[in-house]
Amino acid sequence: MHTLLDIIIPVYNEKDNIGPAIAGIDREIKTPHRVSIVYDFEEDDTLPAVRALQHSGVRLVKNKFSRGAGNAIKTGFEAAEADVVLVAMADLSDDFSKVDEMFAKVNQGYDLVCGSRYMAGGKQIGGPKLKTFLSRMAGLTLCWFAGMPVHDITNSFKMYTKKVLNAITIESTAGFELGMELVIKAVLKGYRVTEVPCVSSADRV
Repeated sequence: MHTLLDIIIPVYNEKDNIGPAIAGIDREIKTPHRVSIVYDFEEDDTLPAVRALQHSGVRLVKNKFSRGAGNAIKTGFEAAEADVVLVAMADLSDDFSKVDEMFAKVNQGYDLVCGSRYMAGGKQIGGPKLKTFLSRMAGLTLCWFAGMPVHDITNSFKMYTKKVLNAITIESTAGFELGMELVIKAVLKGYRVTEVPCVSSADRV
């Protein structure tokens, strides 16, 4: 039975969002958790905002690879100490109310749990229409025609066991590509992959 969750948040000048994001995590997630804020450079304006929080459950981790969200996520994976890891964004778009349900799926034996905007009960609110259309088509096409067990493969809001992360060599550098790669490789390796519906909002407060 897993009891602790590491949450990885890659950031790039998120001073206005990081406080509300941490507050949302504390408010919505009952699973014991720690948060790693992964940044690229010391001048990032997220850093003083995080330090001002004086939050014992939040730490700053510098990206050890080249800049970019994908490499920040990989750094977070390596820094994670818990057996279960969640990737979330600082822009307030992710549905933290679903994290406990995702964690329960892991404790039911799943190795990777995707937050899905495009399954029954899920929804995407706001955001660029073309980007949303392409994201939806990519997810549904892989689900219907390639047999992927998820409807929303492009969403970065995913939960992983360290077991599956340790078994896969990540080749992607972009954040959304990394999430897709991990799902596809996990399925091909026979790991259990599932999804829970979530509401992603570009206008979340």
